[in-house]
Amino acid sequence: MNQTVKKKKPIKDILIENALIIVILMLIAYIAIKEPAFLSVTTLRNIATQASTKLIMALGVGGLIVLAGTDLSAGRVVGLTAAISVALLQSADAASKYFPNMGENSIIVGLLAAIVVGALIGLINGIGVAKLKLHAFIATLGTQLIAYSLLQAFINNSPHGAQPLSGFTKSYENFVKGSLKLGSIEIPYLIIYAMIASAIMWFVWNKTVLGKNMFAIGGNEEAAAVSGINVDRNIIYIFLISGVMYGIAGFLEAPRLGNANIVTGTNYELDAIAACVIGGVSFLGGVGKISGIILGTLLLQVINYGLIFVGLESYWQLLIKGLLIIVAVALDTRKYLKKK
Repeated sequence: MNQTVKKKKPIKDILIENALIIVILMLIAYIAIKEPAFLSVTTLRNIATQASTKLIMALGVGGLIVLAGTDLSAGRVVGLTAAISVALLQSADAASKYFPNMGENSIIVGLLAAIVVGALIGLINGIGVAKLKLHAFIATLGTQLIAYSLLQAFINNSPHGAQPLSGFTKSYENFVKGSLKLGSIEIPYLIIYAMIASAIMWFVWNKTVLGKNMFAIGGNEEAAAVSGINVDRNIIYIFLISGVMYGIAGFLEAPRLGNANIVTGTNYELDAIAACVIGGVSFLGGVGKISGIILGTLLLQVINYGLIFVGLESYWQLLIKGLLIIVAVALDTRKYLKKK
């Protein structure tokens, strides 16, 4: 009786394919050894909380990378939607109220405004890529500059002069900074929101026609078009969803930080892109998992937090992050070339 013998991968290949994760885990181990308090429950909860809005962003960026694209505007959209949310949700007695004659609004008003603005910019990006045939890099670079200019104009046009926006309503602050108590355990709401967003995006990616089309287009756009998929429409939908995710992240980010200003969201897109590629979402298109994005976001945040924890300067943190992105993409490309 003949049995097909499955060839085992050489240990060398396994190590190379997982080299990035191994290096990250070694770095985390080094931080934990140097500062044992790094592994405390409080620290780990803080890391997960800080990673929450970045994860929601990365869930939006991930779909665009699956399409073999990217989004450079994500961080600035988060900053713009954060500022708009705060302006609409300041308390009646806020010292620097953006709209002096406006009473206190329901948090739904701020959330919807953030989602609409994010979706609009996502729609513009999608039309630019799908209809105008612009490369995603160029289309989103343009909207990045537009979003940043709108953010500066919005902040500068405050009746109290250019200054950070704060003074949230109690309901808005509690909605973002509150926590769910389960006995002696406290789970911050932000972690719950990130889990809900992850579950929704997992469903979209794996259980809907849009998700299947997304992977088909990312894998081979021409073959997807020949098979009857409306490529342009699906690309626009994915960009639209990404904009919605950025709007939600912006709505949540301002209270987490304590205010919204012209630097809110700066370089956030780099963290989102890095989290995706570390988590195995291929820049070559057609490959990616929500679980990978979650893992990549958490690992990246652990590194960010850990390097601060041990007192490493911010410029070294950027250098390490840049190296991680280069290595991740290089390993991804190596897998592709090997398959060819």
